[in-house]
Amino acid sequence: MIGGIDMNNIEISKELLTFIDSSKSMFHTVDTMKKYFDKAGYTFLPENAKWKIKKGGNYYTTRNNSSILAFQVGEELSDYHFQITAAHSDSPTYKVKAVPEMEAPGEHLKLNVEGYGGMIDSTWFDKPLSLAGRVLVRENGNIVNKLFNIDKDILMIPNVAIHLNREVNNGYAYNKQVDLLPLFSAGELKKGDFDKMIAEELGVKVEDIVAKDLFLVNRQRQCIWGYKDEFVSTPKLDDLQCAFTSMKAFLDSKNPKAINVCAVFDNEEVGSNTKQGAMSTFMKDALKRINASLGFGTDEYHQAVAKSFLVSCDNAHAVHPNHPELYDPTNRTFMNKGIVIKEAANQKYTTDAFSRAVFLEICKKVDVPTQYFANRSDKVGGSTLGNLSNIQVSLHALDIGVAQLGMHSSYETCGIKDTGYMVIALKEFFSTNIKIDCADGVIFE
Repeated sequence: MIGGIDMNNIEISKELLTFIDSSKSMFHTVDTMKKYFDKAGYTFLPENAKWKIKKGGNYYTTRNNSSILAFQVGEELSDYHFQITAAHSDSPTYKVKAVPEMEAPGEHLKLNVEGYGGMIDSTWFDKPLSLAGRVLVRENGNIVNKLFNIDKDILMIPNVAIHLNREVNNGYAYNKQVDLLPLFSAGELKKGDFDKMIAEELGVKVEDIVAKDLFLVNRQRQCIWGYKDEFVSTPKLDDLQCAFTSMKAFLDSKNPKAINVCAVFDNEEVGSNTKQGAMSTFMKDALKRINASLGFGTDEYHQAVAKSFLVSCDNAHAVHPNHPELYDPTNRTFMNKGIVIKEAANQKYTTDAFSRAVFLEICKKVDVPTQYFANRSDKVGGSTLGNLSNIQVSLHALDIGVAQLGMHSSYETCGIKDTGYMVIALKEFFSTNIKIDCADGVIFE
C-alpha cells in the first residue's frame, strides 16, 4: 500500500490511460481493442464472410471499423444463453467538415468544425489539439481505409481576452460557428495545405485522398494525481473507461455453459441510431449468426435470448463537491466508493429490481461495493446503451458505470479505485453461469 492506495489500482489505471491514449478516435478505439483480442488468440470474423464457429472458440467481428463485438463460445451449450456487456467507443468532440479551411484576417487559417455530441464547449479553449480519425485513399485503382493521427500539437481554439469580452464569466453563450473554430496557421500555411498535411502524414499523393472522418483530439497530459494518488484524469473517460474495463474482464474470464459477449458500439454520443450504433442490427445480427453457425434453430435463439443478461456500461455522475444541490438527496454517488447502479422511472436506464438483484449478488460474491444513482425528480437525465440496444435484442438488463466528475468535458476525472472494482465485478459476471427463469428466479453456477 502506498498512501492508502493499493498498487494494483495504480497499475490498472496506468493501463487504462495507455488504452485511452491509443484510442484517439472511435476508429482507433476499435483498432486498439482488436490488438488486445488478436494477442489473446481470438479469430476475426468479417461481417461479409461466412462464419465458422466451434464450441470453445473465441472470436470477434466489427462494423464500420468503429464498433466491435467479441464473443467466447462455451463448450457445454445444452441450455445456452448470452451474457453481454455493452459500452461505447466514441466521446464528445468536434468533427472536421468536408471543406475545412477558412481564411481569416491577417493571413490566419482556421478549420471549420461542428460539434459531435453534447460537449462542454468552454473546456476546449486554450488546449493543445490535434486530429485523428480515418482517411479513404486511392491505392492501385482501389479505395483503402487508413487510420490517421498526427502526434503533434497543431491546433488551438483561443479564448477572447476578458478585456474584449467582459461577459465571459457571466454565463457567456458560445456560438459553435464563430467561437469554436480552431486556429490552424498564422500565415505559414495557405488554403489547400490541409490536405497536403494529411497526404504527407500518410505518405500518399494529395490527389489520392478521397474522403475523411477527422475529429479534434485534446492532447492535454493524462495523470494520476492527488497527494495520496486518489484521482485519475484524462480525456475520454466517458466511455473508454467502460470499454476498457469490460474488455479486460471479458478476456480474463471463462464460462463453459454460456456465450460471453463484449460489445462496444459507436455513435452513442449522437443518439446511437446509425448502422453501427446500439440501435442498429449489429448485435442482433451477430447473435443470430452465432446461433445458426452452432447449428441451433430460430426457436432456440429466442429461448437463449430470453435467458440472457446484459450489463450496459456507461459512466455516471459523481457528486460535485461545489454543487451537491444538483444531485438526488439519497441516490447520489461518489468517486472511489464502488460501482454505480443507475435507475430511472422513465426507463432511460434499463435497471429494474430483477436485474439489480442479479448484479448485486454478483458484486457481493467478490466484495465489490455498489452505490445507486438516480436523477433529481425535477431533472431529466439522458439515455444510454441498455434501453437502446434492447430495441433490437430484448433481454434482462441493467445500467452501471463509474462515478466521475466533468462528464462531457474535454478532460474528465474519476477515482483511482473504481477501475479495479469494475474489472473485478465484470470478471465475476462473465465467469458465473447465470441461469434465469423468466423473471421468477435466478440460479448462479
